[in-house]
Amino acid sequence: MTHTVSRMKTSPADRIFDIAVYVLLGFAVLTVLYPLYFMCIASISNPDAIYQGRVVLLPKEITALGYQRIFSNTVIFRSYLNSIIYTISGVLISLILTIPTAFALSRPELPGRSLILKLMIFTMYFYGGIIPLYIVVRYLKLLNTMWSLIFPTAIVTYNLIVARAFYISMIPSELFEASVLDGCNYTKFFFYIVLPLSKAIISVMVLFYATKMWNGFMDALIYLSNESKFPLQLVLRNILLQSQALALLDDATAVADQQKATELIKYGVVVVASFPMLCLYPFIQKHFVSGIMIGAVKG
Repeated sequence: MTHTVSRMKTSPADRIFDIAVYVLLGFAVLTVLYPLYFMCIASISNPDAIYQGRVVLLPKEITALGYQRIFSNTVIFRSYLNSIIYTISGVLISLILTIPTAFALSRPELPGRSLILKLMIFTMYFYGGIIPLYIVVRYLKLLNTMWSLIFPTAIVTYNLIVARAFYISMIPSELFEASVLDGCNYTKFFFYIVLPLSKAIISVMVLFYATKMWNGFMDALIYLSNESKFPLQLVLRNILLQSQALALLDDATAVADQQKATELIKYGVVVVASFPMLCLYPFIQKHFVSGIMIGAVKG
């Protein structure tokens, strides 16, 4: 049997298949990584070299002007701090709402759980739109506050379904029955048994919600008018618009230096904005993969 498997693995057809798979995976990796790599080398290259197409694999005429402007700019620093606060607060609130709700919907003894789940899934396919949501936020007096970015989307239905599938797969009814015999009620069962077993799905939810909060700018664009409360992504959008506006001016020589600095800042801010997510993922990758696969395969 071992000889047969070994012979099959080394057959010409298998070798061709393996080569094709590695080529496709390599191309996919390059497609994903090269844009970020280009942002890194472009953020320290002369903008003229970028315009001329000379920045491809290595930086040209290295300069740190962009990062100097970024770290000395109080607007960018404040928006970076705002994004950190919004992300941490949003993730905590989303976890507090999503994890208990998903666990409750996974319990077969919950009355009306099927109807509740159907109503939540209904919102995935039939969205009220921006205007009704804006009216709700305004009447709740959340406009121009950090809560306008957190509460309206505190629970993402897809994340809720993934977490529910995890609990259905990993928390059997027999475990609850055994805990009841030991004197547990639902509250103790959730806090002392379920939560310690939920590290994988909590890591998945942290990554999902943190990515959503960190990269989001549309809600801030709609609900925030005070520039001191803008998140980093909205400030980056304004920088991009400023760069485009400078390109439309007639007096090109007068704005050439400013446009070059804006280009460097644009690439630099993208790199700085991506840094927290790149640092977060390696620490939760193990739990992320196991949690998402359990919910996908067994749910």
